Amino acid sequence: MAVEMFSDEWINKLKDAWNADPEVSGALEKAGFDTVIGAGYKDDNDPRVFFKVVKGKAVEAGLYNGQKLDWDMRANTDTWEAWAKDGVGLTGLGVALTTGKLKFKTGDYATMLKNPTLAGPFSKCFNLMQKIQ
Repeated sequence: MAVEMFSDEWINKLKDAWNADPEVSGALEKAGFDTVIGAGYKDDNDPRVFFKVVKGKAVEAGLYNGQKLDWDMRANTDTWEAWAKDGVGLTGLGVALTTGKLKFKTGDYATMLKNPTLAGPFSKCFNLMQKIQ
C-alpha cells in the first residue's frame, strides 16, 4: 500500500531516508547545516509537512502546525508525484525554479544553489521521495 504524500507517515519516512543517506545528512552535517523545512502544494495557504534539521540530521518531522520555517517549498500535485516516481536532478530543479513549477514561499534558494556544499545535498534530498513506498 502506498504512503499518502505529505502525511505524517510520509514525512517521517522521508526523515529516516534523509538520515540514512550520507550524501544528504553526512554532507550537511559537515557543513553544520541547521534548518526547518516545510513542503506542500502551491495553492495551499500553509505547507502540509515540516522537518527540522540539526547539524545535517533530521531530528523532527510531522504535519505542519505553525512552526517557523526557514524554507517553504511548494509545487503542484503532478510535479511532486513525478519527482517521487522518477526523481529530479539539479538541472531539473533549476528548470522547475525558473519555470515556476517549484516555488519557495520562504528561503533563498539561489544562495543555496550557488553553494556547492548545499546544492548537491539539496538536489539529492528530492530523490529520497523515491524510497518512500
